[in-house]
Formats: sequence, C-alpha cells, structure tokens
Amino acid sequence: MVICIFGESCTGKSMLAKEISKELPGKVFSGKDYLRLAKNETIAKKMFSNMLIDAIDGENIIYVISEREHMSFIPEGAVRVLVTAELDVIKSRFSARMGGVLPKPVEMMLEKKHGCFDCERCDIHMKSGVNSPEEIIRQIKAIER
Repeated sequence: MVICIFGESCTGKSMLAKEISKELPGKVFSGKDYLRLAKNETIAKKMFSNMLIDAIDGENIIYVISEREHMSFIPEGAVRVLVTAELDVIKSRFSARMGGVLPKPVEMMLEKKHGCFDCERCDIHMKSGVNSPEEIIRQIKAIER
C-alpha cells in the first residue's frame, strides 16, 4: 500500500508518518529522499515512481510531501492523506524550529503558502489538533486497497 501524507510545513505530517509506520510497517520517504536511489536525478525519479506503482499492491510505502511539485509522484490507488493546521499553529511550530524567532520573510512565505494543498484531492483529511493519529490510522485501515 502507498500512503501519501501531504500538506504545508509544520502541520504534523512527519509525526503522523512515524505513527502510521508503527502500525503499518514500511519504508518512509520524505520530500526528495528518492534522490538517494540513483546518482542521476532523472533516473532516481523514474525508479521512485516505479517503486510507488509497484507498492500499490505490495509493501507499504509512506511518502511525506511538503512541496506541491512532488504531488505528481502519487500513483493512482494510493491513500491520500491531507494534513492541515491553522496558520498561527504553523507559525508557532516553525518559530520553534528556528530557535524561537520567526523572521519576517519566513512569516510572509508561510502566509503566502497557507492553504496551497487545500484543493488537492484526498481520501482522509487530518486537521492538526482535531484528529488523532490513531483515528487517521483506523481510517487508512478501513480503506486499504
């Protein structure tokens, strides 16, 4: 099974992937991790795409996406999980990552990107602070393909 977890930075995607991998063990990829598959980027992308297609009916792969350009990797038949959070929560988490300071250009970038995944098709929508990882895992298991 392929589980694609996507959304903006600091919404809880990695935490969710970690929890899912405990219940549904498999490989976890994040962002451009696929580049480790080959020295040539074009070959790495092709290998990763094929790996995801093969995993639809095979081993579990969890792919964490925070850049819209990587949405094109999601194969037909993957479980698509959108993770969202309120803008103030995202800013607070991002600030914590940066040692408690959120520079104005970073804040403006977060504001500009907020909601950029909201129109993407998803099977499950996790709202940070509303849904628990356990609830999302139950939903994933219920729609296992």
